[in-house]
Amino acid sequence: MNNQPNRKPRAPKAREGVCEVDQVDSCQVSEARTALPSAADLQRAADAFRVLANPNRLRVLKALEGRELCVCDLREVLGISMSGTSQVLRELRNLGAVEFRTEGKLAYYRLSDPSWLRVAESVIEKLAAAGASKGCRE
Repeated sequence: MNNQPNRKPRAPKAREGVCEVDQVDSCQVSEARTALPSAADLQRAADAFRVLANPNRLRVLKALEGRELCVCDLREVLGISMSGTSQVLRELRNLGAVEFRTEGKLAYYRLSDPSWLRVAESVIEKLAAAGASKGCRE
């Protein structure tokens, strides 16, 4: 008598996107490695994505599209504290995505490099399209 529970046979790993054998194409590996950016460039890109990985920072980029907003206005848009808003803006300044000017006691922010907004919008649109197409299949 077999005391092991009934188990479904496992699908071959290749169907799950995993190789079932270890077979390396040295030329392809070499070409792929040569095409990679430097470790420092990849780290800077990863750091930039870390900055963009915060919903409040994405909201600021979109809120500043085509306009300047005072920090007080941005605080209201975000619905968070002034210190939280300042931290969000500091990260975006360090990235080079926003800049500010002062007028008396007020600081007004604007996009300094709209390419960061385009990156964010591209991802948002891609995910929305993927979500819409998934809804059609269900």
